[in-house]
Amino acid sequence: MTEPVSEAARLDALRQLGILDSAPSESFDRITRMASQIFGLPVSAISLTDQDRQWFKSRVGVTDTQLGRDGAPCAEVAETTQALVIPDLLADPVYADSQLAARGTRFYAGAPLTTRDGYGLGALCVLGTEPRTVTAAEMTALRDLAAMTMAQIELQHAFGRIDPISGLPNRQQFLDDLDDLTRDHAGERRLLVMFDLARTDQIDTMTRVLGSEYVVQMVRTAALQLRKALPQTRRAYHVAATQMVFFAEPDVDDAAYVDKLTREIAHCSAKSSMRFATTGAVGVAPIILGTVEPQDVLRFAHGAAQDARTIEETVCFFSSANDTAHRRRFALLHDFEAALAADDQLRLVYQPRVELLQRRCLGAEVLLRWVHPVLGDVSPAEFIPLIEQTSHAKPLTQWVVDRALDQLVGWIAEGFAGTLSVNLSANNLEEPDFAARIEQLLRKHRIPADRIELEITESAIMRNVAQAREQLAALRAAGIRLAIDDFGTGYSSLAYLQQLPVDVVKIDQSFMRNLGAAANGTDEQTLVRTMIGLSHDLGFRVVAEGVETEAAATCLTAMACDEAQGFLFARPMEASGFIAWYTAHTDPAETPRAAA
Repeated sequence: MTEPVSEAARLDALRQLGILDSAPSESFDRITRMASQIFGLPVSAISLTDQDRQWFKSRVGVTDTQLGRDGAPCAEVAETTQALVIPDLLADPVYADSQLAARGTRFYAGAPLTTRDGYGLGALCVLGTEPRTVTAAEMTALRDLAAMTMAQIELQHAFGRIDPISGLPNRQQFLDDLDDLTRDHAGERRLLVMFDLARTDQIDTMTRVLGSEYVVQMVRTAALQLRKALPQTRRAYHVAATQMVFFAEPDVDDAAYVDKLTREIAHCSAKSSMRFATTGAVGVAPIILGTVEPQDVLRFAHGAAQDARTIEETVCFFSSANDTAHRRRFALLHDFEAALAADDQLRLVYQPRVELLQRRCLGAEVLLRWVHPVLGDVSPAEFIPLIEQTSHAKPLTQWVVDRALDQLVGWIAEGFAGTLSVNLSANNLEEPDFAARIEQLLRKHRIPADRIELEITESAIMRNVAQAREQLAALRAAGIRLAIDDFGTGYSSLAYLQQLPVDVVKIDQSFMRNLGAAANGTDEQTLVRTMIGLSHDLGFRVVAEGVETEAAATCLTAMACDEAQGFLFARPMEASGFIAWYTAHTDPAETPRAAA
């Protein structure tokens, strides 16, 4: 999805080019003189829109080097990246009181100076002292001259188009050559091939162990091999630190070409001293010239190279399905911060946990739901694993615990005596202040610590055992109940878990699928019975997740499993629905938390 360019990003792009307040240049003056001549007007300028001013890189017919930005037509052109024509400033409601109008300017026409990334730097403009109109030919010429201005700006910024390490044309040259190829062969199919020499972690390791010069030599060697392998009619480009691309010959057979590439790479790899230190990959992106944005051409090839690593192949074709999936994941990550700040996207639902023997409700697990404003309902299985790997994990857990405790306050007032369980991520256990923040939230809502239970997976604990044990110990010392979630799917042992200050083991739902089936449940029954018995021996309470059949529930009851949750008992429900369900499934003569 396309978003409007922010002013901060636009100003950053302008300043990175280093052109503001630079010396006059005849190459730019030629363009302004030509614009003035084409329109037959006395004034023309290359105007760059800074934070609070319009600075003129080149000007004809005006002595000022800059004017204020407020009320300047060139500022509108920079902000919108659209051409602007004002036949008569005095008749225009926006610009009748502008600086230009006050100086006697009546006519204005400007074409945007836009970078490849879509940032508007300013405008190439022409001005007159009498009202007038423009012809289509005049505006075409003005846009062409604006494009020439941008090309000159980018050329001066680049200081050349050859990468100093590889000796290959660089990314900017590739984009320019792609423009030329598209102009001359629009509609034709081409294959763009990308060589990605190594994974990022491999580059980091080599740099740390052997120094940056080793990586430089790797790039130089790869560039030399690529130049030797390609015919003189094929040009290779160095488009990123360890990525090189070239276009295959027109009209090649895709399958045959991939076979050829695979053989040639295998041959080169067998002779390379780097073959044990790096994992190279090749991505091939088929494109129809003129139908794909230049930036996307490289992105497609990069995605194909990463897919090759994922499926452990040397060469992989671009997959639109994979690209769509990656773009969706990126969109979810990008939009989640706004979801946290909004009032109508994220909400909590609650799935009851019941005591198996008497089928009483003892509490609920807090689950998160997201209704994206464009994508609609997004499954937690899709977005939560993404969020847990980012800096959003901390504010998300804060958000969930805060709202769960707020809900618990209201339920306690209605007679709720159970416990709420909240899932944590591995990132939470790596936050030095995590336990302190949970205690602070409990104090804020005046909730006893033993009314919540925090769930963490085996794999999350094992990611950083020392820090996890420290955080869990702090939480347990505060009186907070702790549970191991999805037990049986990780790689820790019950013997190790006894060293952790946890209260509950939750057996993963994957063990429940065939549990009640007489013919197919033998293995599952043996595993589950063993897990329950050992957990009890170690002092853990046991909860079975994902129970969907009465047969499975009966089997678990016979095995002395303490609690269960799943669709057999209830699906996750809204807050209002849960408290009604809880009331209907709690024996008023009993105190559920005593069993917990």
